[in-house]
Amino acid sequence: MKAKVGFLGLGIMGGAMAANILRAGYPLMVHNRTAAKSEPLAEMGAGVASDPRHLAQATEIIIAMLTGPEALDACLWGPEGAAAAFNEKKTFINMSSVSPRYTREMAARLALTGAAFIDAPVSGTKKPAQEGSLVILAGGPREKIQELEPLLLTMGKKVIYCGGVGQGSMMKMFINLLLGIMMAGFAECLNFGRLGGLDFEAMLDTVASGAMNAPMFQVKAANLREQSYPAAFPFKHLSKDAKFVVDTAYESGAPVPLGQMLLHLYRLGVARGWGDEDISAIAKVMEHLSGK
Repeated sequence: MKAKVGFLGLGIMGGAMAANILRAGYPLMVHNRTAAKSEPLAEMGAGVASDPRHLAQATEIIIAMLTGPEALDACLWGPEGAAAAFNEKKTFINMSSVSPRYTREMAARLALTGAAFIDAPVSGTKKPAQEGSLVILAGGPREKIQELEPLLLTMGKKVIYCGGVGQGSMMKMFINLLLGIMMAGFAECLNFGRLGGLDFEAMLDTVASGAMNAPMFQVKAANLREQSYPAAFPFKHLSKDAKFVVDTAYESGAPVPLGQMLLHLYRLGVARGWGDEDISAIAKVMEHLSGK
């Protein structure tokens, strides 16, 4: 019999991930601060918990896909927090994007409850979450991750073992730094070519026809072409992750000059009011800076 799973956080990613767990036949209970987001899953057959503590009491494996440390703190240790119901029979999997330092601090606090802990953020955005084709970046005891792999593979196409607790979060910072640099570079180059008189489609054809082609460029090209940026990965979330990258780099002594600039550019976009748009709205930052 499959373990009872609890899922905290039903946003752009979490709702789709929870639905895939349910489709795979796992008994599922969900909780979201905005109760209306639980309704589609309830219609599919999921139970709905009134608060995180009741969710943790009723399930064996608790998964969180939340916006960051503040939301995790509230769900775990706030009033009616889930951690109060944790014990040695429970497993907590954090799939939210947080810094490696926060993950290690969270692990130390959770160790006092006796619960097993895995940090398993994901690489991928809205469409891969819906398709169950995310890449799971797992940190923690290898044998525990192997035990949880069937559950994790309901949400993703691959589980990559990254090392001990905190290294899943470190891998998430690594891949999001690369993602942010690539997206900003793509938008900068297209803006440069546009101001130099190049045709947009000819620029895309040039990129797609050589070694510089990347699936992400093809996916985001439609947003840039239409100048419409529906959020697959919200701008404000990459801004948050860029801050985690810079802080982690300071702690480790890693030079991240492009990461520093990335943080500046994405913070500028958030300040301009574009935080809820997709990361491809970095094109609007480039246009804003060019004054045209």
